[in-house]
Formats: sequence, C-alpha cells, structure tokens
Amino acid sequence: MPRLAALLLAAVLGSAVFAQGAAAPAEATVAELRTRLDTVPTSVESNAEVRELLDRINAIGTQADKFVASRNTRLSDLNARLGELGNPPAAGAPPEDPDITAQRAALLKERNALDADIRLARLITVDAQQRGSELLAKRRKLFEAQLTERAPSPLGRQFWFDISDAWPADVERLASLRDELRAGVDIALQPAHRISVLASLAAALLLALLGNWAAEHGLVRLAARVLPSGRLRRSLLVIAVVGVNVVLIALAAQGVFATLDRHGILGPQIRKLGQAVVQSIIFIAFVVGLGRALLSNRRPSWRLPPIPNTMARRLAPFPWLTALIAVLVWVPSQINAIVDASFAAVVATHVVTALALTALIATMLLRLHEPAGAAPADAAAKEGAELPPAEPERPLWISFLLSAVALAAIVIWVLVGIGYVALASFLANQLTWTGIVASAFYLLFKFADDLFMATVASKSGLGQKLQKSFGFAPRTLDQAAVALSGLARVALFFYMLIALATPLGTSPGEVFQRSGQFGTGVKVGEFQLVPGAIFTAVAVLAVGFLALRVFKKWLGARYLPETSLEPGMQSSITTLLGYVGGIVVIAVAMSALGIGVERIAWVASALSVGIGFGLQAIVQNFISGLILLAEQPVKVGDWVVLGTTEGDVRRINVRATEIQLADRSTLIVPNSEFITKTVRNMTLTNAEGRLLIRLPMPLSTDAKLARDLMLSACADHGGVLVAPAPSVSLEGIENGMLIFQAIAFVQSPRLAGGVRSDVLFTMLERFKQAGLPLAAPTVVVSQTELPAPPAPAPPTPPLTA
Repeated sequence: MPRLAALLLAAVLGSAVFAQGAAAPAEATVAELRTRLDTVPTSVESNAEVRELLDRINAIGTQADKFVASRNTRLSDLNARLGELGNPPAAGAPPEDPDITAQRAALLKERNALDADIRLARLITVDAQQRGSELLAKRRKLFEAQLTERAPSPLGRQFWFDISDAWPADVERLASLRDELRAGVDIALQPAHRISVLASLAAALLLALLGNWAAEHGLVRLAARVLPSGRLRRSLLVIAVVGVNVVLIALAAQGVFATLDRHGILGPQIRKLGQAVVQSIIFIAFVVGLGRALLSNRRPSWRLPPIPNTMARRLAPFPWLTALIAVLVWVPSQINAIVDASFAAVVATHVVTALALTALIATMLLRLHEPAGAAPADAAAKEGAELPPAEPERPLWISFLLSAVALAAIVIWVLVGIGYVALASFLANQLTWTGIVASAFYLLFKFADDLFMATVASKSGLGQKLQKSFGFAPRTLDQAAVALSGLARVALFFYMLIALATPLGTSPGEVFQRSGQFGTGVKVGEFQLVPGAIFTAVAVLAVGFLALRVFKKWLGARYLPETSLEPGMQSSITTLLGYVGGIVVIAVAMSALGIGVERIAWVASALSVGIGFGLQAIVQNFISGLILLAEQPVKVGDWVVLGTTEGDVRRINVRATEIQLADRSTLIVPNSEFITKTVRNMTLTNAEGRLLIRLPMPLSTDAKLARDLMLSACADHGGVLVAPAPSVSLEGIENGMLIFQAIAFVQSPRLAGGVRSDVLFTMLERFKQAGLPLAAPTVVVSQTELPAPPAPAPPTPPLTA
C-alpha cells in the first residue's frame, strides 16, 4: 500500500511538473483582444453555441483583467517617479535642468500610453461582460421557447409515427458514430497501441477499486490518529472519503481518455462522446460516494442524518440507481447533440428522461413509506419474542416535503401525457438535481456546524485553551461558535441556490461568475449591502476584539504590575483602554461595511435627539463611569459606604458599579450615585480599618479596672494592630451610667466586623469574671398613662335542657 500510494503521488506530481513545463502562451495585446471580441458572433441558434461563445467571451475578459493587473504596478511606479520630479517650472521661474525636462517628458509619454492601454483593456472587460449578459438573455429566451414548445403526446399515434419516419435517418446518423467507434477499436487493438491502452485500463481499474479501498482505510486510520473523537471527525472523514473517491475516479477516467486521445483512437464524434462519458463517470462517483457517506450502512456511527438502520438499508441501492439512471438519460441527449438527431429522437429522449427519473423518485417514495420491519414484527409477535425497536416518528415538514415531491412527479406525468415533454424532462432533471444538491449541502452544513463547535465552543480543546489564554467566558465562546456556524451556513446556502440553477444551463465557471456578481452587493436605499464587506466586517470584529483581549491581558498581567500604580488604578486603566479599543474596533468594522464618518455623524445626531427625550439617565451614568475611571475617587478594591450600604467595589462598568456586600451578594449601583451623592471611601487614603465599642456601666464601677480589662481584650486579639495602639476613653455620664469607648485598628475595614465581635465577647467574659456588671436600661413609666384595666369576661350563656 505505501508503494502504491507513492506511485500515485509521483504520477500526480509528474503531471503537475509536466503541465508547468509547458511553454506559457504570449500575452495578447489590447488590439488583439478587441479584434477577438469583435469577431464573436452576435446571433445564436442553440444552447451549445451559447455555451461556446460564453467561454470565448469569458476568456477574453479574463485576459483583459490580467493585462490590467500586470500594468497597474508599472503605472504606479511611473506616477511615483513623476511625483518625485515635480511639476514643470511656472512661467517666469528659472529654467530647470534639461535632463530633468527630457526625463519628465519621456516618463509622461510612457505613462499616458500605458494609461490609455489600461483604459482600453478595462473597456474590453466591460464590453465582454455586456456581451455575456446579452448571450445569457438569449439563452434564457431559447430555453423558455423550448420548454413551452408542445410536441406530440406519447399517448397518441403521431408520436410513434414520427419516430418510425425518423428512424432510418437517425440510424444513418448513428452509422458515422458507429464507424468511428469501430475504427477506434481497430486502432486500439494494433500492437503499437494495445499495450498502452490495456495498461491504462488496468491502471484505471486499480486506481478506482484498489486506490479507493486503500484511501478509505488510510483516511480512517489517519482520522483516528490525528483528529479528536467527536462529531468533527465523523463529518470531516465523510467529506474526505467522498472527495478522495471523486478525485481518484476522475484521475482514472481522465487517464484513460488521455491515453486514447494520445494514440489517435478517438475520432471527432467519439472524442465528444468520450468527454461526456468521463463527466458521467465522475458524476456517478460523486453521487454514489455521497449516498454511501450519508447512509453509512457499513459504519452506522458515521451516519450524519438521523436515519434509522432499517431505512438506511432500504435506501442503500438508490445512490447507484440515481447515478446510473441519470447517466443513461444524459448520455442519449449528448449523442443526439453529436449526431444532430431528428426532432422525434429528441422528443423521445425527453419522454424517457422524464419517465425514468420520476419512476426512480416514485420508487424511492414507496420505499420510504414502506412499513419498517413489518414481517419480523409479525413473526416475533407470533413466537412471543421481543419486538424490534420502532422507528422514530417522522417530522411533519418531512411529510409535507415528500407529499410535494409526489405531487411534482404526478405533474410531470401529466405534462408528458399532454405533450409538454421538454418541460416535463426539465422538471424531472431539476427535481433529481435538487435532491442531489440538497444532500451535498446537508453534508457541508453539518461539517460547518461540527467544525466551529469542535474548535471554538467552550467544551472543545481549543475553546479551553482560549479560556485559559485570553480569559474568554464559556458562554461567550459558545455564542461565538453558534454565530460562526450560522454565518457559514448562510454562505453555503447562498452557493446552494446558485448550484440549484445548474440545470438551467449554468456551468461551474458561470457559478463563480454569478457569485462574483452577487458579491458586488445589493443597494438598499443609499446603503450598499455587499456580502464581501459583511464578512470583512465580521472578520474585523473577531480579530479586533481578540487582539484587544490579548492586549488587555498583557497590560494587566505583564506591564502594569511592573509600574508603581495601585491595583485599583491598574484595573481602571485596563477597563478604560478596553472601552476605547472597543469603540475603535467597531468604527473600523463600520468603515469596512461602507459606513463612513458622515453616516456615523447622522447616527450621533439621531442619538442626541433620543438623549434629549429619554436617554438622559443612561448618558449620565456613562459619563459618570468615565469620571470614576479618570479621577479615581472610587477604585476597584475600595471599601465604600453609600447611604446604609457598605461593601467592596468589585467592578466599574460603563453604566453601573458592582459592590460586593458582606453576605457575598452583589449590589448594582448606577455610576451617577457616586458622583452626585456623598460617598464614604474607607480605603481612599488609608487602607486600615477601625472598630468602635461603646459600653454603658453603673456609676459604682471601678473605672480603672474596666479600662484595663477593655485594653487587654483589644491587645490580646491577633487581628488588632499594635500601631496605632488601641485606646479606651471615658466619654462621660449619660442617664446615670458611665460610657466607656474602646477604639482599635485592624489591617482592613473588611476585618473590622469580625474582630469587633471577637473583642466584645472577650470583654463581656472578663467583666463577668471580674464581677463588673453592665448597666441595665432604665424603664420610665409615666403616671398619666396607667395600664388599662382588663376587659370583662363575656357572660356565660345559660344551660338549656
């Protein structure tokens, strides 16, 4: 297997080197491009001519764009050199050096000639786009005329009479194709060509069969070794298997076709038919690989759609049937175009196409509606065994979708019956193609969702690293993953709509051309909505806020700690710079969207009107928050008292400040409260806390002993600071009681409550041991307010007999 893989890789690299070694064609001049564009015919009669002319026009436009791109750099250099030389001297000024004058004239002449060529090339590009649009409009008219054309119905005799009459002429047309095929077979069997042809066929079979088997097993082992287990491994592995399958089949088919063409085996008609067969083989590989990947009967754990195993086994043959029937109805249409078959043959091909594809669709619908495991369930019921698990109930929208598909099949049959066979054939092709495109983009939708959930979400490995490195909240990462997945799905949905238009005559190159036209944007009023600008703005927001987060983390963890600023000041600076950086990132993103400064000024004017009516409080709090961050009357970490509330300042936001109270709850205070009201900052200039204890005692108390006991209780506690030393003072006599006041200091105001409680317990215990009673509160009863007499008891009711 490694040797086979090495040989395949060497073959691919050798072909790439051979392609690069070919001599590049000389670049066409503007005159040649204009002549080639003018010689393109303006009238067409068939879709094939339209497609050929579109390819020629697109090639001319591409060469014109390359011409402009290759000369823009030279034009910029010439303008820069002319700017260095400056303008010619004004009238009456001293003359300049003749060499400078001659150099300026030569550069100016070259610049004007180059600028004229660039303008002519851009005009050629615009003309090519207009010619292409005109051809597309003509093709649409031809297509609509063909669809609305009515032919004899296959249910009538005229249809069969036309086939019978045209049969001899069609057989004669096919005779030339048959003769070319026989001649090609004879050439291939000659000894000079036989070995090469057989070797290419054998290599193609090995590459298609053994190569696919080896690639699939190698991808499984590589995914298990490299990718983490989860949904991303499953979806990425499915896409990789489908892609490698298509690439290997395409290499095998193209290799055989190139070998036959190089040996002169293919005639003009056989060559066109061979190209159609190669495309058919690639299409078969894609459809079969996609169906196998979605059903995954061999590996049910890989299955992306929620399909039960029994239904997946019932649908297993349909990828092959879809590919084969699609090729069998597509190749005859190519043969008709090659041999210029009769109108009756074309009509018959449309009928066969419509009936074959709708029969396939109807069969698939019947298999979907077939009861799952009916026979095994009945047998198990008779034998008394355990019934198999029932399939989950089908969603309602799927039932509606299947009903719509069945109705479309019936409409196609009706159209075939009444003679609109071209329209019926188109609808059948479009219905089949829609199913294939929807299946392919379902796979891409799943991959986009799994990719961002596995790389950005908080539970992913990268998400956890982002949390540790940049401090992102898990909910923020989950929201970012969902948002990125939604954007990716929107972009994929846009290209899915373009891919659905392929049966209308759109080639792959035209798909990108249309996507580029859509990329120019949609104008809504005076604002241009450009998809590219939207994605650029989203990228600017993502990268800008990520860079801002990195800068804030570096500022708060590395730079500011090395300065002499207080921790609260450091936090405030980081927050303020975060606000400024966020405003700058949003402004740059709006500029990427095309919203200039003048538009932002209009928005600011509108906001000023709103502020005048109902946003005064919000703006007041916002300005107050900026003042708090700038003047620092209150910093993060300060212990503040606001009214009856005191606590620790944890965070200063744009609108409000978060204060953590003693019970671990958080109080949200508007910033204007700190500016317009009186606030007591316990740690603004001094971080120490103070505890105050006032005790009433009788007049007969030994004051000196009480003072010593209170001082010893304060000094014996480990939380009380030695300096400043605690003190006890006699405040005076109130209501016949001595009032003692003890003052002590602790390391932080946050410790004052706990230390005060401990010291007070110690004082009361020592007073009790020393026999010093505390004063009891005096209760004064007024003589004028005697207690009310008790209410008389209600009379006892008499007893009755």
